[in-house]
Amino acid sequence: MTTLTRPPLPTVETEAPSGAVGRRVSRHDALLQVTGRVVYGEDLRAPGMLWAKAVRSPQAHARIAAIDLLPALTSPGVRAIITASDIPRNRYGFTHQDQPVLAQDRVRHVGEAVAVVAAETLRQAEEAAAKVAVHYEPLPAVFDPVEAMRPEAPSVHDGSNVAAHIRIRDGDVEAGFAEADLVVEEEFTTTFVEHAHLEPHAGLAIPEPDGAVTIHSSVQRPFLVAADTAKVLAMPQNRVRIVASGVGGGFGGKNEMTLEPWIALLALKTGRPVKMVFTRDEEFQATTVRHPYRMRYRTGVRRDGTLVARAVEIISDCGAYVSWGASTLAKAAIHAAGPYAIPHVRIDGYLVYTNNPVGGAMRGFGVPQVGFAYECHTDAVAEAVGMDPVAFRMRNVLRDGGRLPTGQVLERVTLEETLRRALEMAEWPREGRAS
Repeated sequence: MTTLTRPPLPTVETEAPSGAVGRRVSRHDALLQVTGRVVYGEDLRAPGMLWAKAVRSPQAHARIAAIDLLPALTSPGVRAIITASDIPRNRYGFTHQDQPVLAQDRVRHVGEAVAVVAAETLRQAEEAAAKVAVHYEPLPAVFDPVEAMRPEAPSVHDGSNVAAHIRIRDGDVEAGFAEADLVVEEEFTTTFVEHAHLEPHAGLAIPEPDGAVTIHSSVQRPFLVAADTAKVLAMPQNRVRIVASGVGGGFGGKNEMTLEPWIALLALKTGRPVKMVFTRDEEFQATTVRHPYRMRYRTGVRRDGTLVARAVEIISDCGAYVSWGASTLAKAAIHAAGPYAIPHVRIDGYLVYTNNPVGGAMRGFGVPQVGFAYECHTDAVAEAVGMDPVAFRMRNVLRDGGRLPTGQVLERVTLEETLRRALEMAEWPREGRAS
């Protein structure tokens, strides 16, 4: 039995469950947070604990010709090293099973892990990791998603770089453009965004006497991570227990499995607890980011300011692996036309592999990018027909019973009410000024 070392917990007052609706309810960990006593992943220690360090690729795209572990294995303090050959099922993903736990034959982005070392101290693990000799044969790389969509572009996964194409059709968009008095077309781009949560990814795996493993980790979705970790370890899920520590910021960046299978395997291999904490460099190079989007908006409008047609194209750079890319793009496509009543809509979303960092979940889950684009575009369309942007929105916003391009009917819509209230609070003087 392994004993975790952690600070004693303070007494936390809890509110009675009855009558909670309509009342302010304190966070259950508020006292722990304000007294600085939350136990984060980095705080965890266990007797006999080893430290783990990943060996990461400096290449964006390369074939792995050979890995020489001998210099690292003979380095002081080293107790184990794992590579792809140690992973029972070296493939995972939510919608696309395209991502290896450790790179096997090829690396597809800078920072992709090739091996993980466990040693008595962090310093020894770092020194040994630096001695792992990986021989790479560089391959052509592609970093622009538009370039990656061309047939002659380097293939990231031995096939088309378009991992998914999401189509939404409502009405006849070409007929809508023919009805319009004016067509406005614009392009928008958004860039990578790293979550930069204060606490990096951190975890501690503890082998149990019966062959199971308990992993303490700063994750936002412990059950999902437990399921994925069990799959890649080829173990029944009830043999892999994930205990979520305090999460020192996540913002969606701790929604997927990262270091958990590595430290679990090393713990099972050595029979000792194994801890790992990513550095800030690793957070920027090797964890997920918000997807960069390239968006083309084309909108048909009548002179009186009535929207009649909109065509949207979204190109999402998912990086080397899909991860949450298909899910975030689907949500982006659903919201891409904006909260406006438009009879004819066409939306195409393309998810494209590149050799860039892997895109993942981040607050808003794909929607902030299109929100930025369709609201900027709405201002441009209003200006094109000589209308005040607020008056233009009031003419076109969805109301009760409105319908999204997907066919979803919105029974109750408070957008107009919300917008009017926001204008009042902002003391906005120009509502309805011009039309």
